[in-house]
Amino acid sequence: MMDIALDAPTRTFVEASEIWVPEGDRLVHAGGNYGILDEFAAASARESFGHGEGLPGKAWAEARPVVLKEFDGSYFKRTEAAKAAGLTSAVAIPIFDGDTLKAVLVVLCANDSERTGAIEVWQASDDILRLDDGYYGAAKHFEWVSKHTHFPRGQGLPGAVWAANTPILMRDLGSGYRFIRSESAGKAGLTTGLGLPIPVPGDETYVLTLLSARGTPLARRFEIWDARSAKVGKSNEAVLIDGICAREGPLWSDEDERRATAWQGLIGKVIGSGLPIVESKVPGLAAGFDSVVALPIHQGGELSHVVAWYI
Repeated sequence: MMDIALDAPTRTFVEASEIWVPEGDRLVHAGGNYGILDEFAAASARESFGHGEGLPGKAWAEARPVVLKEFDGSYFKRTEAAKAAGLTSAVAIPIFDGDTLKAVLVVLCANDSERTGAIEVWQASDDILRLDDGYYGAAKHFEWVSKHTHFPRGQGLPGAVWAANTPILMRDLGSGYRFIRSESAGKAGLTTGLGLPIPVPGDETYVLTLLSARGTPLARRFEIWDARSAKVGKSNEAVLIDGICAREGPLWSDEDERRATAWQGLIGKVIGSGLPIVESKVPGLAAGFDSVVALPIHQGGELSHVVAWYI
């Protein structure tokens, strides 16, 4: 495992993260991290979404990740509150277990001339992954390159995720030969990539990639936990199989327990519930971090992986 030393970030690429879960015929607010955006947090806590309504409802109805780059004139329901908070765009990621929607994770961003990163949705068609949509902040040239790039199975970060059907971490994007867009990634300051499959009902294939930049990182620590019972030996546990941390020092030592059990700790909460979490300033959060997003991946009728990123 590698460690990357980064300067302490002053601004992050993602401003807020939130979770919506089905309750009857609506999606209701189930937690979030909004930083200092208290008024937007309060507006969100009062909201709910029907099937196809608003951004979370659209991801539910269409059973796919949805990128919304502008709120004005769109179906986004909290436009005025978002505008007051400086939020301009969002990505909704549905979490399905077979045909059953477990939750929708929404990440919200603020567009300006400095924040660089990428949240990309790739869709398979005719044995090729093509960019369905993405949000790149100020990385306009990298966005252009991405729109004109496609991946066969096994090639690049999206193609590798597609071939392995597992989450993958990729380091040193600007110089890594495995990252097909390395030259433009280097110019944009992108350093770390996390790719993960997004299982949905039906035959469609989606891959989500989160690309983090040095100056305005998506996160300062990434983790991938393998929860497949055939790999772990138990259905209520997961083992940490990869990770990367922006701070000096190792991500773990040989003496550390790299295993999580259902309902013990934050990762254990995801294993036990099968639901994503967004937590901030709570006991159990890794030292030196303010918040965590942990996302479950359900495949073949069981929880297969948990991916987590810390800020």
